[in-house]
Amino acid sequence: MVLKLHPKTSLVNSALLESTAQYGSKDEILLTLEKHGGICDCQTSRDTTMYAVSAEVKGLDTVVSLLSDAVLQPRLLEDEIEMTKMAVRFELEDLNMRPDPEPLLTEMIHAAAYRGNTVGLPRFCPGDNVDKIDKNVLHNYLRSYYCPERMVLAGVGIEHEQLVECARKYLQDVKPVWGVSTPANVDLSVAQYTGGIIKMEKDMSDVSLGPTPIPELTHIMIGLESCSFLEDDFIPFAVLNMMMGGGGSFSAGGPGKGMFTRLYLNVLNRHHWMYNATSYHHSYEDSGLLCIHASADPRQVREMVEIITREFIQMSGTAGEMELERAKTQLKSMLMMNLESRPVIFEDVGRQVLSTGKRKLPHELCTLISNVTANDIKRVTSKMLRSKPAVAALGDLTELPSYEHIQAALSSKDGRLPRMYRLFR
Repeated sequence: MVLKLHPKTSLVNSALLESTAQYGSKDEILLTLEKHGGICDCQTSRDTTMYAVSAEVKGLDTVVSLLSDAVLQPRLLEDEIEMTKMAVRFELEDLNMRPDPEPLLTEMIHAAAYRGNTVGLPRFCPGDNVDKIDKNVLHNYLRSYYCPERMVLAGVGIEHEQLVECARKYLQDVKPVWGVSTPANVDLSVAQYTGGIIKMEKDMSDVSLGPTPIPELTHIMIGLESCSFLEDDFIPFAVLNMMMGGGGSFSAGGPGKGMFTRLYLNVLNRHHWMYNATSYHHSYEDSGLLCIHASADPRQVREMVEIITREFIQMSGTAGEMELERAKTQLKSMLMMNLESRPVIFEDVGRQVLSTGKRKLPHELCTLISNVTANDIKRVTSKMLRSKPAVAALGDLTELPSYEHIQAALSSKDGRLPRMYRLFR
């Protein structure tokens, strides 16, 4: 089951899949699933929450009944809420302590790109809000967002009519525990891209969890507005992201062995001191963000930022035929390999139906990918470069260029930062 939700959902969904009206504890839920060889999970992203159960087909009736109970009849006992609050506090501490900065940088780049609205709001519950949440707050949230028009029940490996019959039996006309009333205070605002910068000075000199020290690095993420996944330009942006590619500097046999994406060829292979350069594309119902994450020694931050801004500017050049075909083939290959997994198919069906009301089949998507031309890449890049940059910076930021200089570099013809002249060094 997939639900379309407000971004602030982490604590709410941590509290669910506990005791319900039908099941006295989470252990009872797991024991029931065990009889049908089943497992359950609850995942949340910035715009959706997904309750997933994998089990034998003959257990379909039990599974849909359990899902209905977990979603519509959670008991939300005081001790469950307190345990969940502890789990959320631990998650927040872990976010700031883990050696991998990518989740924290993703939070920061969204906060910079969509300052104070929609997908720019924290994905993880802010520490100050944890103690304010109680059963009434959770019920108000569930009343607003857990309603039929925001839900999709999806299934893979079962007959459609069987699923429809179970949905009628366990979901239709079922009164939720928070009562039936008109949802109030539903946030229907459209994502407003603002651009901006968020900096976090942090000592990254001792983040190693083991005896082998990790080099002190400064992490920078620079992003520009792309497009919604509902727009036709979504596919060209996906190809552009695959063409940029990138990753970490380490691989057996030397950095970039067998890698032909631009961030490997132009960045990691040419600049041995850069530890990472990776392209990411985040796309939502009404906006999107294409960004590059790079990391290097704090003394070389300015040079690293200029390398990344130059890569953004070079995106607007004409892509080579072989380079473009390789990116399109790689994207189609990744799409088809992912869809060999049934849980991924389930998620794909649920998300597409929730956002568009229908599902594009893999062969349709492959045709759209094949039709992308070099002119499409040039067009979407030119449009993207007209937006203000979003910047997230983490670590020792002594050498970080100003936001105005980064913006000027992305507005120039060559992507170079304005020269700085110092009387004293």
